[in-house]
Amino acid sequence: MKKFGRKYVEAAKLVDKNKLYSVNEAIDLAKKTSITKFDGTIDFAIKLNVDPKKADQQLRGSFIMPNGTGKTKRILVIAKGAQAEAAREAGADYVGDTDMIEKIQKENWFDFDVIVATPDMMPELGKIGKLLGPKGLMPNPKTNTVTPNPVKAIEDINKGMVEFRTDSYGNIHGILGKASFDNKALEENLTYVVSTLTRMKPATVKGKFITSISVSSTMGPGIKVDQNSFDI
Repeated sequence: MKKFGRKYVEAAKLVDKNKLYSVNEAIDLAKKTSITKFDGTIDFAIKLNVDPKKADQQLRGSFIMPNGTGKTKRILVIAKGAQAEAAREAGADYVGDTDMIEKIQKENWFDFDVIVATPDMMPELGKIGKLLGPKGLMPNPKTNTVTPNPVKAIEDINKGMVEFRTDSYGNIHGILGKASFDNKALEENLTYVVSTLTRMKPATVKGKFITSISVSSTMGPGIKVDQNSFDI
């Protein structure tokens, strides 16, 4: 049986595991149960009524949180020529083409959080797919990280873009923002996530699409959210 620390146990006492909290209550409680000394994050977990084994029910994409996430991401852009220069001017942390790909391959270099690539560079990037894939770093058109317009991608990432994909159990996890955010900002971010996912329901899914929603602070207990509290 997993053992929890004293702070977690005390925080968990504030949460009724059998209760569905309104979005306002859940966010407030997630912040109150934040047990880290640093400014932790408020995260979400959403269970979907999908079969991840079916290709048309594998959801993948990105959210641009209305109020950002409070996290800064180091961006590597793989591009050539004018697009590379534009990416530098837009504030990308690293820009290059085959030289950067070789650096990753030969030096095991991963001092970045996200890769944005132009379509013409994907054949070269594909050669190190076995290195990038397990780390979740392989660019993908569905998350807008493979794009002929890297400047737009950089802007979106800096605004608070969160990539998502269903895991093998049909769950989607992500960050809503920092615990220091005010309640309204976190509520708006969660509402945006829920409404966006609702519009993505595959035509082959019958019945209820979102089966459960929960939020939690970094290392804090999960808090179930009542779906009826969303005005969507």
